[in-house]
Amino acid sequence: MGETQVRTAHPKGLWVLFGTEMWERFNFYGMRALLTLFLVNSLLMKEEEASLIYGGFLGLCYLTPMLGGFIADRFFGNRNCILLGGLMMAAGQLLLFTSGTIFDANLPLAKTIMYCGLGVIVFGNGFFKPNISSMVGSLYPKQEKTKLDTAFTIFYMGINLGAFLGQYICPMLGDVKDSGGIRDIHAFKWGFLAASIAMLLGTTLFYFLKNKYVVSPEGRPLGGLPSKNEAADFEEGEAQTANFSNRALTLAGLAFIGLGFIFHYGVGQNLIYTLIYSSGIALAGLIISDSSLTKIERDRIIVIYIVSFFIIFFWAAFEQAGSSLTFIADNQTDRNFFGFQMPASMVQIFNGLFVVALAVPFSVLWDTLRATGKEPISPVKLAIGLVVISISFFMIATQVSYIGTSGLLAIKWLILLYFLNTCAELCLSPIGLSLVGKLSPKRFASLLYGVFFLSNASGYALGGTLGSILPATGDKFVKAKELGIDLQAILDKTVTPTAEQLALLDKHQISATNHFFAGFEIHNLYEFFMVFVVLTGIAAIVLFILTPFLKKMMHGVR
Repeated sequence: MGETQVRTAHPKGLWVLFGTEMWERFNFYGMRALLTLFLVNSLLMKEEEASLIYGGFLGLCYLTPMLGGFIADRFFGNRNCILLGGLMMAAGQLLLFTSGTIFDANLPLAKTIMYCGLGVIVFGNGFFKPNISSMVGSLYPKQEKTKLDTAFTIFYMGINLGAFLGQYICPMLGDVKDSGGIRDIHAFKWGFLAASIAMLLGTTLFYFLKNKYVVSPEGRPLGGLPSKNEAADFEEGEAQTANFSNRALTLAGLAFIGLGFIFHYGVGQNLIYTLIYSSGIALAGLIISDSSLTKIERDRIIVIYIVSFFIIFFWAAFEQAGSSLTFIADNQTDRNFFGFQMPASMVQIFNGLFVVALAVPFSVLWDTLRATGKEPISPVKLAIGLVVISISFFMIATQVSYIGTSGLLAIKWLILLYFLNTCAELCLSPIGLSLVGKLSPKRFASLLYGVFFLSNASGYALGGTLGSILPATGDKFVKAKELGIDLQAILDKTVTPTAEQLALLDKHQISATNHFFAGFEIHNLYEFFMVFVVLTGIAAIVLFILTPFLKKMMHGVR
């Protein structure tokens, strides 16, 4: 086959899935940019509470794909699940719009509606997410599976183009301050409304184009009802369905409950985080217990597990974007960007921008290295990603150590942080997705994507926990001073606050104590960011050490 033919040979179905996913990401990232600021400013929550809700919400968004993948594989098929998920997510955004409309008149009701909205989005996302990723792989004939890295990179650009649009338009409508810097707390709802409209657009697009373009290489419609699956779609000699004995299912159920007790009562995690961590481990155990697995299949699945574990630390750091980094952008950053006073929630936009700019160069880099036989295997790329994110947090830790509690961080440092984080993400996320596609036996593809997404979920949950230990930013010290309280002295325990002072601080959402992590007290922003440097740095080193062992267990898959 000539070089030119190979280049243009991505099936048209990829562009339909690209477009559908793009509008879905617009809806998701647009809402995500505003969520924590909406919780703190309109629904009057503390930042740490908002971080935990944010981490739990994101985590659950990656937990429900397990359920969505299972329902699609067994009952509805991929396409119906994508349509159902899309409509549910649009409805969830409308509930957030409602919450943002009524919070003035009825705060408790607005909070309830907000939780319902997030719940509906979580389940909608569960139906949508695993089904669209697993369809990308099915568009290609067997002999072209090597194209999957490139296909996923293109798909990934669609995700980020949507993220970019969402993170631009929703903050422009929803994160509004007047010339005096006073925030319009009623504007958030317009951002949520825009997100809902985007989701409806994407779902409609998929509905009308799916039969024509989303087809297998032989032209059969993809993702129909499972009962219509054809044997020709499976590898030679591969079992077509997973084979879980009742004993395995019972053991997995018991493991889930046992782990739940350990995480909830032993480690002190809230119920949502407990659910995320326990289900991840229980499901991983269930898959590996399948009696139909060959040794090679089992080895490859173990590689997916090991990689998934390290990815947790990456996402825990990366996902500070929507919680602690947004609060720092809001409260302790000079957001003047070439004369434009950027809304705090929009600073995250640089991530999507850099992905769109760098996806093709990275793709070309891997292709060039592959052509010369120098391409590192996937686990090495992942370890490089961890090193890069560790460096980015070290850089920001150094910068915040210079500004103290009264200085402002220059926006260029946050932009540089997002640039490095994006480089790290491109070594990690599309590579991880394509690694799961290459290593998983077909009958487990959706479930193993589920496990991979569960590692993302655990990373987000850990990120929420870590985001909630964010120490007081400059605005809190200023506010406390206006109230006649020396916050630094209280935090240093040189002064004991009165009950009135504590009540005042609480009313203004200011914490009177420092947070702890793993037994260490976090006194300032420098120490806070160093937590991420250490976590991702250690993870990178261990993953590098494990590489030769993983290479052997991949049995020839790169």
